[in-house]
Amino acid sequence: MKLKELETEKEELFKKLSNPEFLSNKKNFEEASRKLKKIEEEINSLRTFAKIDKRIKQAEEILAEATDDELLSLAEEDIKQNKELKEKLLIKIEDKKLEDNNAIKIEGIVIEIRAGTGGGEAALFAQDLFRMYNRYAENKGWTTKIIHMNKTPLGGIKEGAIEINSKDAFENLKYEAGVHRVQRIPLTEKSGRIHTSTATVAILPQVKNVQIEIKAEDIEESFFRSSGPGGQNVQKVESAVRLVHKPSGLTVVCQSGRKQKENREKALELLKNKVLIQKQEETVGKEEKERRDQIGHAERSEKIRTYNFPQDRITDHRVKKSWHNIEQILDGNLDEMIKGIKKEYHRE
Repeated sequence: MKLKELETEKEELFKKLSNPEFLSNKKNFEEASRKLKKIEEEINSLRTFAKIDKRIKQAEEILAEATDDELLSLAEEDIKQNKELKEKLLIKIEDKKLEDNNAIKIEGIVIEIRAGTGGGEAALFAQDLFRMYNRYAENKGWTTKIIHMNKTPLGGIKEGAIEINSKDAFENLKYEAGVHRVQRIPLTEKSGRIHTSTATVAILPQVKNVQIEIKAEDIEESFFRSSGPGGQNVQKVESAVRLVHKPSGLTVVCQSGRKQKENREKALELLKNKVLIQKQEETVGKEEKERRDQIGHAERSEKIRTYNFPQDRITDHRVKKSWHNIEQILDGNLDEMIKGIKKEYHRE
């Protein structure tokens, strides 16, 4: 059905491109040419999928009926090879979609982490996640910078933001967005009762020199003193900056620099990226939205993962897979988990 629709759309585009009146408009010609190229790529991919699926089906039929050991072995090998081809094609298509969706190049990301339900324990869990992503970036050799951190007296954080300057960061960490849940016995719990707490993670792709205009009257700004461990003020001047974009309600905070001007410039850059992301989300088509919804896309209301300490198990609810060695993962060893999630995402 999808292939038939694409072929019909391809024929309609050919008709337009053969119309001299349509071709006289340069913008129409360029848009139609880009769309035609994309459609032809999709058609070729679908046809290749159909061929691979046909070969797998034929091999499975042989496997079900044959009794000869050599024939059975060949059928099993054929199934294995074609499934690997299918997996590679899926990854290639997904990478192409990512490239198409990001006509503007993503230079890095900002990870925003906030304590959710659970009081002090939620703040401690937010700190664990903050450290986990920071360590993961360090392991990868990526440059990081703490933009903002609001610490609690017990060593947790109410909220924090890390900037990671690497073009590979978004592709590796985009699936981390959502609600993370922890189940463990807090250090302050004397009765040994397991508590459940949450923290939210947002992954914000960063584009340098964003070409988007924000009117001065649409920004509400405030200044405060930067805070250090324990929440105490570490500067006597109000160098930290908070910007609120009134039309959208989007907020950014920056306290990484020593000077107010430096922090304001950085905060404005972050705000522009947030506004750009929001506008892109508003224009995402139904098909793309459905695809993203299957795995989740930065929705803070969506519970994506549970960290169960008593059972030493981390479960990702979107792909229904679990991993052990919580302490190692929280120490930044995320590669195995990220690889598993990406594989399931491509399969989906």
